[in-house]
Amino acid sequence: MSDKKIHLKIITPEKIVFEGDADSVSAMGLSGSFGILPGHIPFMSALQVDTAKVSIDGKEITYSVMGGAFQFKDNEAIILTEAAECGSDIDTARAKLAKERAEAQLSNAQTQRDIKIANAAIARAMARLKAASKN
Repeated sequence: MSDKKIHLKIITPEKIVFEGDADSVSAMGLSGSFGILPGHIPFMSALQVDTAKVSIDGKEITYSVMGGAFQFKDNEAIILTEAAECGSDIDTARAKLAKERAEAQLSNAQTQRDIKIANAAIARAMARLKAASKN
């Protein structure tokens, strides 16, 4: 690996979704968005349910990321997340249906727990749709 690249792994409990060298990585942390370039100081952040963007040789690839943690040290970045998908692999029709179902659940929610569950489902569907629209 060159000092001009970041070695990135996107890992879920089931598999390594991506492993390779990147020019930059950006994602949405709990305190806001951040971007990492080679040579950045060590950095850690909890991640929101959103997207992570990976730039490789001028091409940007967007992944949906279902929360988790980001760690960067010595030009190695790791995203640990419950689930992640490359935007080009996402079935947008299925993601739209999931969003519609979650919105219906939200409109019928009767408890704070129901509201939280529906809002989380909406956030996951929106992250998938956002990633799909970027690739």
